[in-house]
Amino acid sequence: MVDAKGRNMKCLTFLLMLPESVKSKSSKGSKKGSPSSSSKLPPVCYEIITLKSKKKKKMAAEIFPMKKPVSSATTVEQYQQQNLNNNNTIQCCNWQGLYSTIRERNAVMFNNELMADVHFVVGQSGGTERLPGHKQWEALFSMLCSMESWQRITKRSGSLMYIYCDEIDLSADTVLATLYAAKKYIVPHLARACVNFLETSLSAKNACILLSQSCLFEEPDLTQRCWEVIDAQAELALKSDGFCDIDTQTLESILRRETLNAKEIIVFEAALSWAEAECHRREMNTSIDNKRKVLGQSIYLIRIPTMGLDDFANGAAQSGVLTLNETNDIFLWYTAAKKPELQFASEPRKGLTPQKCHRFQSCAYRSNQWRYRGRCDSIQFAVDKRVFIAGFGLYGSSCGSAEYTAKIELKRQGLVLGTNLSKYFSDGSSNTFPVWFEYPVQIEPDTFYTASVVLDGSELSYFGQEGMTEVQCGKVTFQFQCSSDSTNGTGVQGGQIPELIFYA
Repeated sequence: MVDAKGRNMKCLTFLLMLPESVKSKSSKGSKKGSPSSSSKLPPVCYEIITLKSKKKKKMAAEIFPMKKPVSSATTVEQYQQQNLNNNNTIQCCNWQGLYSTIRERNAVMFNNELMADVHFVVGQSGGTERLPGHKQWEALFSMLCSMESWQRITKRSGSLMYIYCDEIDLSADTVLATLYAAKKYIVPHLARACVNFLETSLSAKNACILLSQSCLFEEPDLTQRCWEVIDAQAELALKSDGFCDIDTQTLESILRRETLNAKEIIVFEAALSWAEAECHRREMNTSIDNKRKVLGQSIYLIRIPTMGLDDFANGAAQSGVLTLNETNDIFLWYTAAKKPELQFASEPRKGLTPQKCHRFQSCAYRSNQWRYRGRCDSIQFAVDKRVFIAGFGLYGSSCGSAEYTAKIELKRQGLVLGTNLSKYFSDGSSNTFPVWFEYPVQIEPDTFYTASVVLDGSELSYFGQEGMTEVQCGKVTFQFQCSSDSTNGTGVQGGQIPELIFYA
């Protein structure tokens, strides 16, 4: 509530801002004191707008002309940069006239004392800061201030920038905090932008922790994307630092996953790494007993009986996590005709079924082709949705059985994403023979990648012909174009690398 004194002060301030002609006119009217004469005069606010004159009425814009407008993008960007350091001051009392849109005026108010009607004291004792804000955003502002320091909010958090400036500025460090704020305070457009950012930045390194967060934020589309990455690049995901940061429920969902594309010994080792990290979180000693304790019943989700005997004998059996009875029963399960009952799941995981994109309609061989002398066969390709390239299918000898050494490589804009050196044996047929990368390589849509191979073998091989520039494989469309890296004749129409082996 505003008391009488406050109203008087507002009226006095308003009167002092009036033009002299209006003041004199108003004072003359008040001296007459006659109700009839005073009623003939228009209200003061009306005179401010129209300012009657003998010649013609003038609009307020003619009396107080605006300054030459400045570029909106430039001014908003300039004020945002100044406001990040909270050093912006508006000298002009008619500052709103400089900005034509509400968005631009809000941007000026971002982290600014201008019209601030609420302040927050944030930071640790001895290093606090007093921050300007506005009650219309008080709830969101208060929440953000409780989460992190002002410097981090203004420079990295996207929530305040979006609220004030209608701009979304996200980074890997702040996107989850921003998504939390957008969900809590029902800002759906900002939440959608956060999810899109996470989907495009998704990789094996962060897929497990994002899986946990996507379930927390109830984002099923992001959850599905996370599972796609974890399934296809399971071994990389399980070895990542982010896997050790997940909660128990997410751990169990991963260990239970039927389509996990990983060796079971890798799953076992990842579970032990998580258990060690969980002991630290609970401030427990990282002893074998404590690791088993924090794993609880989830250890039985690891399909230990499906490991190779060598992996079990040299790894799980000697880890100390299993009891003597469990170790003995699993050894009997491997070797005895009458297998004991086990608490561990004993059926192998199904994993993922690899798909093949075949880009030639036929193949052939000639007496002087296809020859290999350390030269590179290469082709460029792009897809319309995310896939994971697991390897290439290559042609073999056209002169009977033969062995080849193949160095395969996958690049994007000159950056090597995956490479492997291996051997394969061909039987003299026109079939293709798979050569695999160590780990599947994630391929993003609408970007060209370069697939290359350098073969070493004494025998001539088959080669593809009648190549296609576009191939539909299930729900994925592949496009092909020639590569400048190819020095052995391979191109769109013919040559080597007839198949791309992938997961989708």
